[in-house]
Amino acid sequence: MQTSSFPTLQQIAEGIRSKALSPVEIIDAHLKRIDSYEPKLNAFVHLDPHEARIQASVAQSSILRGDPVGPLHGVPLTIKSCIDVAGWPVPAGSVLRIGYNPKRDAPLVARLKAAGAILLGNTNTPEFLMAYETNNLLKGRTSNPWNVAYSAGGSSGGEAAAIASGCSAGGVGSDGGGSIRVPAHFCGICGLKPTPGRIPATGHFPAGAGPFSWIGVVGPMARTIADVRLLFEVMAGPDPGDALSSPVPLRSQNKIDRRSLRIGILESPALGAATPETHAAVQHAAKLLVDQGFTLEPFRLDGLDRALELWWFFFGPVIGHLLSKAVAGKENQISPMLREYLSYAISGGLTLDSFIEACAERDLLRARILRQMQEVPILLSPVSSAPAFLHGGGNYRPATGYRDTMRYSQWLNLTGFPGASVPVSLSSEGLPIGVQIIGRPHEDELVLAVAERLEEARGPWRAPALKNL
Repeated sequence: MQTSSFPTLQQIAEGIRSKALSPVEIIDAHLKRIDSYEPKLNAFVHLDPHEARIQASVAQSSILRGDPVGPLHGVPLTIKSCIDVAGWPVPAGSVLRIGYNPKRDAPLVARLKAAGAILLGNTNTPEFLMAYETNNLLKGRTSNPWNVAYSAGGSSGGEAAAIASGCSAGGVGSDGGGSIRVPAHFCGICGLKPTPGRIPATGHFPAGAGPFSWIGVVGPMARTIADVRLLFEVMAGPDPGDALSSPVPLRSQNKIDRRSLRIGILESPALGAATPETHAAVQHAAKLLVDQGFTLEPFRLDGLDRALELWWFFFGPVIGHLLSKAVAGKENQISPMLREYLSYAISGGLTLDSFIEACAERDLLRARILRQMQEVPILLSPVSSAPAFLHGGGNYRPATGYRDTMRYSQWLNLTGFPGASVPVSLSSEGLPIGVQIIGRPHEDELVLAVAERLEEARGPWRAPALKNL
């Protein structure tokens, strides 16, 4: 997000390297913004201003000595509070995890620190991440910086609100059904759901194993796609703690043959109807890309109806079964949102035969969808069917709930495809509307390259006014 109010992550890093900016002043400015806006946004779970100021002083001394520095030297970042940071509480929105303070950093956190980043704190989530609205019994609800009557989304809602409001320059979320892309869309920032294994999910709760690793990932969030790309490049790489980790090298996508790259405007009756303003945002994004020299065409993708059913099977009955065992006997301590999820997730039961069959069908369906995208490697679609909803406006109920409104994002988690959210327009209520750039597995760099071209064509994006904070 290019704004006149907030410097980009890259601008901060370049300013510090050139000595035009001071890490101490940058950290103090962000902590001051947190002091001003946190009472209304409620984006943070834990803040560590003392350590952040110590690290800023160390970063400043390094610059003055002329020491070699990393690409994120002195840059203030935040982390979703389901990812291990040594010594910090990592509750994942649950009172049941009070007292869990990991002794070591998640690999992605260690990589960010090694690159010079300074962590300000971690951010709010729904309990166990199982909702598209950030609210819990431990911390309460997180509000949208564009209008505090609306949700910041979930499950990376605290992260999105912190970044959109300028309290953080960027950070890390996680995504099992849209949980990076939807909050980014709701709050008017950018986010990448990478291919599973590109960034290690080691140190994330729930742990990246079994169905969690098949559909869930960790990924970067920031105000510009260029910043998202920089965070991705720092965090990417294999780790033995991630079952899907693979040594896929980073690839440069600076040059794209725009006329030969076919981009499909995704069509499928399985996805349902988006609001007219959401549809208009996708059409506007398509025109911007055409004006950039890309070839766009309507593209019907078959099999998404079954992909969405299978996504819910893993996200609902399978993960719900595992979580219900974890909260057994403690049901009076879990949030209403988690209770609602569990009531729908485990209502149909789960059998070994159904699980085995779903695992095989998932792989076959993924191959079927990939074959259809053989000549069209990039798709354009909404992120969800509408902009942000009012607090309490989300639910799991049939016909009106998340399984209908978030279908545009969910199928990517079943298939393991990368997808980026890019803000494009505003609704009549003044709420951001993002669009989704979708790619094939392990082609994350191409997704980011196309998203960056869209962002460039869109032009500068303003920050939320924050008048009511």
